[in-house]
Amino acid sequence: MKGILIFIARILVSFTFLYSGFVKLVDPLGSSYKFEEYFGADVLNLEFLIPFALPFSILLILVEIMLGLTLLLGYKPKITVWSLLAINTLFLFLTWYSAYYNKVTDCGCFGDALKLSPWDTFYKNVILLVLMLPLLLNTSTISSVFSDKIMRNISIASLGIFIYITYFVLAHLPIIDFRAYAIGKNIEEGMEYQDGSDELPPVHDFFLESDTDDLTDQILNSEKAMLIVSYEIEQGNAQGFEEIREMATKAIEKGYMVYGVSASSSEGIQEVMHRHELPFEFLFCDGTTLKTIIRANPGVVTLEKGTVVGKWNWRDAASVFE
Repeated sequence: MKGILIFIARILVSFTFLYSGFVKLVDPLGSSYKFEEYFGADVLNLEFLIPFALPFSILLILVEIMLGLTLLLGYKPKITVWSLLAINTLFLFLTWYSAYYNKVTDCGCFGDALKLSPWDTFYKNVILLVLMLPLLLNTSTISSVFSDKIMRNISIASLGIFIYITYFVLAHLPIIDFRAYAIGKNIEEGMEYQDGSDELPPVHDFFLESDTDDLTDQILNSEKAMLIVSYEIEQGNAQGFEEIREMATKAIEKGYMVYGVSASSSEGIQEVMHRHELPFEFLFCDGTTLKTIIRANPGVVTLEKGTVVGKWNWRDAASVFE
């Protein structure tokens, strides 16, 4: 009976960390934005760590998913379980802090795949801690599925695959998009409140404004619209704007309504437009919304009647009309 309970605890803990690690592995930028929020002045006041948010998130994601894998396979159980305890203790503190002081409304523990309230996330970590206790006291009973040599090779190969996935999604876009702006999603439908619910709809703070007009409805009703998204245009990739200029020119020739969208100042936008001779005007939108729409700076989004039909990192701009 004891062995069965330990096995169940092992499976639950390992699958939780594997799932949590995977949904963040396919979108590491999303995790880095969450760490930037935690490091901010109004949360942990560790602003000096903000420039390191992306490497920190990548490291934590790789550690999380690898520990989930090694626990599942029973490799190095003592090191694995104690490491999982250390990570869970960190998460336990962060989620308690977020919930108690109402600092971060979504910890991002499961990326954008599963949203939990701050207190729900805290209780989830408490349950994980309870499940880890019998594992800590019985590490000697956790046996490997294969020999140490095979387990080592599996671990090295898995780490290599996880690192490649991280590189790929950073160079292009997340291979799985859990957000409300995924391809096939309609933005206007995402703005609708559910009957009897006061919760914000999946799409909120979405607006496309010039200095004088609100063009949101016009663009969402267009048969062929293209948005060049650069949430912080000063940090946008210079080569990316060169690639996008050629692609945007083709889009205009094909009858697309093309606009850039940014949360930057007018001065910064004008400077980039002039430097790269961009053939389109820029509209303003909330920066957090733009980070949610596409994980690229700059990135390309095409719409048909408000439905997202295409998304590209600037590196893939040349393939938009292939």
